[in-house]
Amino acid sequence: MRMEPVTAAQWHARCADSLAQGGRFLALYGVGGGGAAPAGLPAGPGVRALFAGPDGPRLLASPLADGTIPSILDLAPAAQWDEREAHDAYGISFEGHAPLRPLLEHPADLASWTVPVHGHDSHQVAVGPIHAGVIESGHFRFHVVGERILHLDLRLFYKHRGLERAAEGRELAAGLAYAQRACGACAVANSVAYAHAAESLLGLWPEPGLARARTVLLELERLYNHLNDIGAVCAGVGFAPGSMAFASLKERVHRINRSLTGHRFLFDTIAVGGSTWRVSPEAAAEARRELRAIDAEARKAWHEMLFNASVQDRFVEVGVLGPEDARRYGIVGPAARAAGLAVDVRTDSPRLVYPGFAPVQLRAPLGDVASRVNARALEVPVTFAILDELLDGGIEPAGMEAVQAETVGAGIVESPRGETVCVLEAAEGRVARLHLRTASFANWPGLARAAAGNILPDFPLINKSFELCYSCCDR
Repeated sequence: MRMEPVTAAQWHARCADSLAQGGRFLALYGVGGGGAAPAGLPAGPGVRALFAGPDGPRLLASPLADGTIPSILDLAPAAQWDEREAHDAYGISFEGHAPLRPLLEHPADLASWTVPVHGHDSHQVAVGPIHAGVIESGHFRFHVVGERILHLDLRLFYKHRGLERAAEGRELAAGLAYAQRACGACAVANSVAYAHAAESLLGLWPEPGLARARTVLLELERLYNHLNDIGAVCAGVGFAPGSMAFASLKERVHRINRSLTGHRFLFDTIAVGGSTWRVSPEAAAEARRELRAIDAEARKAWHEMLFNASVQDRFVEVGVLGPEDARRYGIVGPAARAAGLAVDVRTDSPRLVYPGFAPVQLRAPLGDVASRVNARALEVPVTFAILDELLDGGIEPAGMEAVQAETVGAGIVESPRGETVCVLEAAEGRVARLHLRTASFANWPGLARAAAGNILPDFPLINKSFELCYSCCDR
């Protein structure tokens, strides 16, 4: 990965240059002043911005003499949450970002964190942070007229655990546990992103067997998440047959996970520098038979959904997030592909095994609930095919090859919800700074945008069509 030190005065222009050269904004984060400084990076407090470019990731690093730096929101609107988080966590002021509303902090004054909405008959509806079901803490502040949503303010980060800060000072291999535990449903994606970042720092490249094993685990995680998310949308419209069918299929995948790895959510299956995971040819053959059976039943369940007019009527033209908004907000994963953006990190993942992979393309992507459901449904058979091929013959323990070490490590992995990014800075063989930007963190602002203009009773359906993690924000 290219790493470029810049001054605060150069910051805005160099970020603009990164975008002008075909780059895409990925993440921005703050850095504290304690501990040893990684080689080649500015010492003391600072700010970093990561861009994806034609020639690979590019990290801009600037020191902060007075705690102030220009905002890049005019260049990359997707950086809004990143700048707000850096301000709350590290006290960084971003000139031009006004008002700089709190994100991690939760002030009692409503006006300090919500967008003012005025007009005849406008009022607010508050939902959460305590919910009726078994769900993480999140507060939704709806500004409405009648049942029509004018604007939605999100307040998450109720259980922020400080995982990134806790990882600092740990050995690189030990730091993986902190990334893994950011989210149970994305444990493999977060772990692989961290492992790739750490191994690039150590000058290691996965052998084909290791790349194959990690790809299998990523696709098993994608499979149970997609089946769950399709079933959740069915629940959102009260279609019990679909909800129960996909919940049953998801449970069967969890049982495959447990039989192959010992854990239903695939925890502790990824390690930095190699893998001892083994699947015998007999166990792999049994898993392939069960996956083929699940595939057949998933197709039948999807057929029932697809040709149920009352279900489909609830999906179409609800919660629309068009391509321009998706691009501005930096939306990733199935939600981006449903809006017509053909972005999928699996098309460029040399450390994994996705030869010839092409992202799902809908015939008529409208960016609505129907498109987001269809995008997942089309990806499910692809995942079944990948697993059937890669599990053939079993999985053997595998190691790494030596390559040139990098100054800063970056891992970019396609999680079930989209592009997840891990940036790792190290000093003296230990973690100096870990930043994990998950797909859910990237997509939450887009969900709020998609809710505007819809009626309040449709929000649960819109929410389930994105199906984002709360815990990914509480990292």
